Amino acid sequence: MAKKILVGLKTVSYQHPFDQKALASLNKMPGLPLLMKKVNEYGIDRLLRMQIIGGEFKVTPRNFPKLHDAFLETCQILELDPQPELYLFRGTGHISSYAVGVEKPIVGVNLEAMEWYSPDELLFAFGHEIARIKGGYIAYQQIANVMPLLKNIISSTTLGLGGLATSGLEVALYNWIIMSRFTCDRAALLACQNIDVAITALMKLAGLPSDYLNADTIADFQAQAREFTNINLDSLDQITKIISFMEYQFPWAVMRTAELLKWVDAGEYEKLMQAENPAQAEYGTVNTENSADWNFMSSW
Repeated sequence: MAKKILVGLKTVSYQHPFDQKALASLNKMPGLPLLMKKVNEYGIDRLLRMQIIGGEFKVTPRNFPKLHDAFLETCQILELDPQPELYLFRGTGHISSYAVGVEKPIVGVNLEAMEWYSPDELLFAFGHEIARIKGGYIAYQQIANVMPLLKNIISSTTLGLGGLATSGLEVALYNWIIMSRFTCDRAALLACQNIDVAITALMKLAGLPSDYLNADTIADFQAQAREFTNINLDSLDQITKIISFMEYQFPWAVMRTAELLKWVDAGEYEKLMQAENPAQAEYGTVNTENSADWNFMSSW
């Protein structure tokens, strides 16, 4: 069945409230403007682009049609124009993807994504990365990617990076990355337009091979995700939370599935899909107990 083209879709139509709050907090951090300036001065955007085109496979309709066709369809569904370049990079032992490039966006997936994902699951993966581009998230994401390098090459007298972690900027950045995934997963579901596909894509992202995907494992994974929303982690101290969230590259698949299911259960996904004009659809958020005053240090 042909997927619905979401004409005029805007990020605000599906943005997760945790993402909104985390991004607002990040933008208030005093060191962020200087950090973004330094990233521009060092030409990180151009360096990343050169690294990709110099070492990865550019996807075309002829060499990797499965990837090309899924990416083209995702861009059409989510109305991303012009279409970014797509690259395939070497296997890493787990599914991985990225979106980089503020001026000229590039999307990449690895060999495992191509081999392990079905065409519909690729729509989910590409939708997640396209959401970063549509939402203007790339600049923040690239800061996180090069943060370790910047901390080594820029002196503390230049930018005050010696106190970066204690000032909260680094924690706020990695916290936002986790929260932004909730928004990107919503866009990914809008791309594949099937919650079952979204769940199996997240299960594979968490490392489960296709051979173990069956009705029982899928049902148990959904039950685990629903139970996760009831876990109270307030007893954990701040250092534990900081350390866990600093591992921002982990997929956090159960937590992400929990938030995606809440959005679907609340009817917001279906409301957006049924709207004749997504650009004019009434924006709603999930009414969870802690969403209004959610804070990284006090609640999950």
